[in-house]
Amino acid sequence: MIKNSDEKILLLSCCAPCACAVIKRMREEGVNFAVVFYNPNIHPYDEYIKRRDEQKNLCQKWGIEFIELEYNVRDWMEATKEYKDEPERGKRCSICFEFRLKKVMEYAKELGIKKVASVLGVSRWKDLNQVNEAGKKASDSVGVEYVLIEGRKGGMQEKRLQLIKELELYNQEYCGCIYSIRK
Repeated sequence: MIKNSDEKILLLSCCAPCACAVIKRMREEGVNFAVVFYNPNIHPYDEYIKRRDEQKNLCQKWGIEFIELEYNVRDWMEATKEYKDEPERGKRCSICFEFRLKKVMEYAKELGIKKVASVLGVSRWKDLNQVNEAGKKASDSVGVEYVLIEGRKGGMQEKRLQLIKELELYNQEYCGCIYSIRK
């Protein structure tokens, strides 16, 4: 998945169910990384808390560093409001991915960390190519490398589903965005 290196990587996670198989593999491969939870897109706030706590608990259980960045809903709403009527996988998602990745890359740069990866494209609700395009844009803007991760193929999807059941992870049916809540 990621070549083992002493160089630290920040892994942006949207939730424990999307991240669990990737985190497990990175841990088993000896990758030096920390999980970053930066998701001002998740609404309502109690949903954000559930997802944050589930991710934090998983990281604690597996001995992985967990970092939570500010829940700045106002900035996220401002960045995406023009695209609120876009469908899932539309322009709003691209803006959202880039917004979140850019913030994590800026944080990484402050810490002297040169690489950021994400699990934003692991869910079947998301388009991995769209996430990777946003990662490239954010990388070009900030100057921190975006590391591509494939979390669906090569047995990863099956492993993820197995871990969700095995660990009894809270698993939701929408990305968190107030504009895409499935009724």
